[in-house]
Amino acid sequence: MTTRQTTGQTAGDGTGPTATTLAYDAGELHERGAGWTASEIAQQPALWREVGDIARARRSETDAFLGPLLARKDLRVVLTGAGTSAFAGELLTGVLSRELRRRVEAIATTDLVSNPREYLAEDVPTLLVSFARSGESPESVAATRLADECLAECYHLVVTCNAEGQLYRDHQGVASSLVLTMPEAANDRGFAMTSSFTCMVLSVLLTLTRPQDPEELVDRLAGAGEDVLATRPATTNALAQRGYERIVYLGSGPLKALARESALKMLELSAGRVATWFDSPLGFRHGPKSVIDPRTLVVVYLSNDPYTRLYDVDIVAELRAAMSADDVIAVSAGERADQVPGGAWTVPGLTDLDDAAVALPFVLPAQVLALQLSLALGLTPDNPFPGNQVNRVVQGVTIHPMVGEG
Repeated sequence: MTTRQTTGQTAGDGTGPTATTLAYDAGELHERGAGWTASEIAQQPALWREVGDIARARRSETDAFLGPLLARKDLRVVLTGAGTSAFAGELLTGVLSRELRRRVEAIATTDLVSNPREYLAEDVPTLLVSFARSGESPESVAATRLADECLAECYHLVVTCNAEGQLYRDHQGVASSLVLTMPEAANDRGFAMTSSFTCMVLSVLLTLTRPQDPEELVDRLAGAGEDVLATRPATTNALAQRGYERIVYLGSGPLKALARESALKMLELSAGRVATWFDSPLGFRHGPKSVIDPRTLVVVYLSNDPYTRLYDVDIVAELRAAMSADDVIAVSAGERADQVPGGAWTVPGLTDLDDAAVALPFVLPAQVLALQLSLALGLTPDNPFPGNQVNRVVQGVTIHPMVGEG
């Protein structure tokens, strides 16, 4: 298997021993304002292995903090973050609910901060799991402080890529908090969250679900990711040249959250010039299907769950009958691709894994496609908004103090 990977620094400055990143010349990427984004997509399998090493090294520490909390039957677990970080929580709720055998909810910081009395009305012991690339988003910082203010007993699992961020500083060394810091390279320097997203998802999977063989899981995911990055960029680049004006991502359960993240990556890196939608395969028929026109691409993520997959395959068949089959892409774990009429893009060796884990290699083609389409539009993916209309770390948010009822 041949892979093309660089570190963030190599692709970022256009120098170094690696000549290509995602089949692009590294120097060309640098000149076109795409070096960081490309390298941060390409580095993910290597970073997943680092995340696995970190999780293994910190196992006794995480067990000591989480064990007594998770033994409590009345503990509420809330996954929170803003934007892509919120979608990481949405992706993980199902698998965590099953593994922990308790109530797990995903509530975006952007909802929690504006409506704390609604989302924190139930004053029960709570573990707030905060996902944050920079840890500098006003809502991310405020959410943990509001939770402490509203709840008599709140504990924090902070998952961040920035050891210098405010969220890290607020919680590092605090008895009621545990901070999981990702590899330094996961703190994406590009505008869009790519490696930060997948590393944080994997870190929580390894920390809270306790897979039987975590090393084997990480190795399988990284191997699948390397295969995708070595074989898929030529295919996605062909799609990027077709001039799609609308792109729809569909997925069931955890893969609906992945569809949402994939749609956001395209919207961000195309600077809004490509309109995007996400939904579940069943939900898409109830009105949102109206978005389809001759300039639309649809990507469907197929679940590994045999029952759920039936609905995913149904929408693929329906859309391929109504549209050009070339405009409907199915993404599947490899051994089950033969169940899909017209075939699917395959990710090898993952048919026995939960959809939340499969999401890591599944998202790579969406990230690559967003990068390639951004370049095809003549944009600079590392900063698609040179006028700062939208920023890497959100700005302009005023956090207001809580006031009395009424």
